[in-house]
Amino acid sequence: MGTPSVLWNVAKKCFTVGVITLTVSDLFASIVPVRGASMSPTFNPKTNSLLDSLSDDRVLVEKLCLRNYKFSHGDVIVFSSPNNHKEKHVKRIVGLPGDWVGTIYDVVHVPEGHCWVEGDNSASSLDSRSFGPVPLGLVKGRITHILWPPQRVGSVDRKIPQNRVSSS
Repeated sequence: MGTPSVLWNVAKKCFTVGVITLTVSDLFASIVPVRGASMSPTFNPKTNSLLDSLSDDRVLVEKLCLRNYKFSHGDVIVFSSPNNHKEKHVKRIVGLPGDWVGTIYDVVHVPEGHCWVEGDNSASSLDSRSFGPVPLGLVKGRITHILWPPQRVGSVDRKIPQNRVSSS
């Protein structure tokens, strides 16, 4: 009768570890892959190989910033697409609520509760220039570090575009 009790103890421990892992992933941080070339060269600087999915950058997404929506210009965020909530996008914050952002054709006011996001590689990025300001409620977290591939491990720099944003 020792075997069922050992199996039961192992099952309880596995379940406990699973619940703790889900809690940490949901509340504090998670690791996500970054696919595509829209944020190149910050992420996926070499996306033309046959092994793209194996060479995708894996990044650490910090979620504590969601408590009070504490973001800064230049932060890289993960958010749900405004057009399809099942899709996740990775872009850089260019404008925060109240800012005026200059685009090629116009100057856009970022309304309260929204941010203006753009990819680092504007030639292949679907971003606020296409779908407008992103509601802060769609933001899933801020990317702080690249964790994979090993040769690219490090923190993600904040890059702030010059002469494109003015605060009101």
